[in-house]
Amino acid sequence: MSEVVGGGAKKVLYTLDTVRRIGLRNSAKALKAKNTCKACGLGMGGQLGGMTNEKGEFPSVCNKSIQAQSTDIQQPIPKEVFEHTLADLRELSPRELEHIGRLDTPLFKAEDADRFETITWEQAYSLAAEKFGAKLPQRSFFYASGRSSNEAAFILQLFARLYGSNNINNCSYYCHQATGVGLHTTIGTGTSTVELDDLSQCDLLFLIGANPASNHPRLIHQLKEIRARGGDVIVINPAKEPGLVKFAVPKSPSSLLIGGHEIASYYLQPKIGSDVWLLKGIAKAVMHLGAANTDFIGRFTDGFEDYREEIERTSWDEITHATGLMQQEIETASKVYADSAKSIFAWGMGITHHLHGSENVEYIANLALLRGMVGQHGAGLLPLRGHSNIQGVGTIGVKPVLEEAVFSALETELDIKLSRDQGLDTLACLEAAEQGDIDTLLAMGGNLYSATPDSAWAGQALDRIPFKLYLTTTLNQGHLYGHDNSAALILPVAARDEETQATTQESMFNFVRMSDGGIKRLDNVKPETEVLVELANRVVDTEDFDFSVFKQHRSIRATIAACIPGMEDLKDIDVAKKEFHIRRRLIHHPEFNTPSGKAHFVSRDTHLKAAPRVNRDANAEPSSSEFPFTLATVRSEGQFNSIIYEEADSYRSTEHRNVVLMNQDDLEQLGIKEGELVDVRSSNGEMLGLQACVFDLPRGNALTYYPEANALVSTARDPRSKTPAFKSVAVALSPASVAEGAASS
Repeated sequence: MSEVVGGGAKKVLYTLDTVRRIGLRNSAKALKAKNTCKACGLGMGGQLGGMTNEKGEFPSVCNKSIQAQSTDIQQPIPKEVFEHTLADLRELSPRELEHIGRLDTPLFKAEDADRFETITWEQAYSLAAEKFGAKLPQRSFFYASGRSSNEAAFILQLFARLYGSNNINNCSYYCHQATGVGLHTTIGTGTSTVELDDLSQCDLLFLIGANPASNHPRLIHQLKEIRARGGDVIVINPAKEPGLVKFAVPKSPSSLLIGGHEIASYYLQPKIGSDVWLLKGIAKAVMHLGAANTDFIGRFTDGFEDYREEIERTSWDEITHATGLMQQEIETASKVYADSAKSIFAWGMGITHHLHGSENVEYIANLALLRGMVGQHGAGLLPLRGHSNIQGVGTIGVKPVLEEAVFSALETELDIKLSRDQGLDTLACLEAAEQGDIDTLLAMGGNLYSATPDSAWAGQALDRIPFKLYLTTTLNQGHLYGHDNSAALILPVAARDEETQATTQESMFNFVRMSDGGIKRLDNVKPETEVLVELANRVVDTEDFDFSVFKQHRSIRATIAACIPGMEDLKDIDVAKKEFHIRRRLIHHPEFNTPSGKAHFVSRDTHLKAAPRVNRDANAEPSSSEFPFTLATVRSEGQFNSIIYEEADSYRSTEHRNVVLMNQDDLEQLGIKEGELVDVRSSNGEMLGLQACVFDLPRGNALTYYPEANALVSTARDPRSKTPAFKSVAVALSPASVAEGAASS
C-alpha cells in the first residue's frame, strides 16, 4: 500500500470543487465576512476577518470550514419533498439529507400523521405555545448544540428556567463533560489553560486520543510549526492515523511540494481503554529520571504523596500488559517529556468516551503537574472541543446546574426567582422520556437521535415524548426518527452569518469573537433569538418576565456580562469591536481556582484497577470470551460530528462507511480476508455485512464509523460525567452471514 498523506493537494481540489458548486460570489462573501467559523472549536474569523485567527494569521481556513459553508449556501428544500412520508425520507442517507437544501418553512407532523406538512410561522408559534402551556414544566427537556450563538443560548436557558425546568443540556454531555469533571478536581477550572499563542511557544505537544487531521485540520498547522522549530509531537492513539504521521498543509507551498511534513515525532499505540496505565507509565519513568519538578509540586500543589505512592505501586508488568506497549517505548517518550521546558497536553474524545473518562483527564492533569507544566506561558492543558460554540453555550448557562453566584446574579439583575431543583443530564432526560416522564422537548440545533447511544432505544425514547420542537437550518435523521407516534414541529432558523444582529461565540481557547451576520439567503428563516423571545413570551407570563427586552442582542450581552463571571468584557463588544479572552480562565501563573488555591494531584488507584477493558496480551490470539474485541467508534475525514459530507474517508483509504477497521493478524485468526464481509455484534446490537479493512491497530481492537455504530453502543456511561462509553465497546466479529454485496448497517 502506498503511503497515505493527510491534507495536501486533494484538500485544495476539494475546496475548489466546493467553491464552484456553491458559486464564487457566495463562497467568497461567506468566507471573507466578519463571521466566526461554523466548524470546530479551534475558532477563526470574527472581527479580524472570516479567514483570520486571533493571532492574525491569514488564511486560516480548512476543509471543515468549506464543508460547513457549502451546507448553508443551498437553495430551499422544494416543498414537494414534504409530500413524501417519513418512511420515504428515511431512505435518504445522512449525506443525501444534508445536501437536499436548506429548510425555509415551518413543518409540522401530527402524532397520527405519517408526514410533515408546511405551516405558517403564526400557526407554528400558536401550536408550540399551546403544547408547552398544557404540560407540566418539570416534564420538559431543553437542549442546545454548539452551533448556536451565546445570545440565543442565554435566552434558551432563561426561558427554560422561568418556564419551570432545569432539565437544560448541551451536547458536551456526549463529548467533553468528562473533561470538565476531571479538570475541576485537579486545577479548579473546566476549560483550556492555554491560548492559541502558547502553541507557538511550546517545545512539546502531547496529542492524546484525538485525530485533528480529520476533525481540527488547522491544528495540524500548529503541530507542523512545533516540529519545524525543533520541537516534538508525541501522539498517543490506538490507531495509526495517516494524517498524524504525515500531513501536507494546504496553505504551505513547501509542504505540498515535498509531499507533506512529518507530524508525530513519536507515536504510541496503546490498546483501547488503557490510557490511564500509559499515563502512569510515563509518570513512573519521569520520576525514575528525577525529572519531577519538586519545587513546583511543593509550592503549588497538594495530594502528591498519595499520587507518588500509587505510581510506585504500579508495576511495569501491569503497565505493559494493560497497554500492549513495551517498557522501552514508554521510557523513550518519557525522556522527551523529561527534557521539555514547555509542554502542552491536548486531547479529544478518545480520552473522554470511556467509563473512566473523568479519571483519564485527571491523570493527564497529574502528568502535567508532575513537571510544573500548568501555570506558565507555552505550557498547559488543551481539551480539543468539537462544535464551534459548544464551550460558549456552556459558559452562559445551558446546563442542568448553575453556580449559586450565577443564580443569584440572574435573580438580582432581572428581578426574577429561579428554582434550584436538580436538573437531569442529557442521557438521563432520554431515560426519563423512555419511561414516559418527559412531555415536551425543545432542541436548538443538534441531532439527538444520531448522537445518542443505542439507536433503537434512542428512537423509542424520543417517540415517547408527545411533542418535540426543533430549531434548525437543515434536516437530519433526528427530524425523521422518533416521531412515528408523536408530534414534531420544525422551525427554520438563520445560520450564523445570516443573523440580522451581531452574535458572539467562544473558542476552545476561551476566546470570544463577534460575528456580524448580515448575509441574506432565504426569505422565510428567522434568527433563533427572535423565535425564542416570541415563544417565551407566549409560554411564560410576561408579568413574571417580559422577554421583549432581549429583542436587542446588546441587552442580552449586557445581562450576560453582569451575571456570568469572566464575561464582563462582553457588554461593549459591539461598540469597541474588541474580542477577548474570558477572564480568569487562562493559567499563565501557578494560581488555581481551587479551595486551597493549589492544584491537586488525584489518586484513584483502587477505583481504576479494573476500569480499563484489557482483553489480552498484545500478541496473543483472541480469547474465547463472548465479546473478545474492543471497538471504538470514530468519525471520518468527510464528517463533522454526526453530519456526513462525504461517504469516502481518503485518509483511511475507505470508499464507503460500511467498514470495520482491524489488525491484519486478527483477520487472519478469524479466517477473514481483507475486503470480505464481517458481522459485528455486541451485547447491545449488531451491524451485519461490514467490509473488513486492514488498519494499523493493536490486536484485539477495531474501529467503525459513528453514528452508524451507535447500534452497538450501550447506554453505559462514566458515572461521574455521565458521558457514554462510545469508544470502548466489547464486540465479537465473525464472517458475515449475509451474501456478498448485501452489506448493511
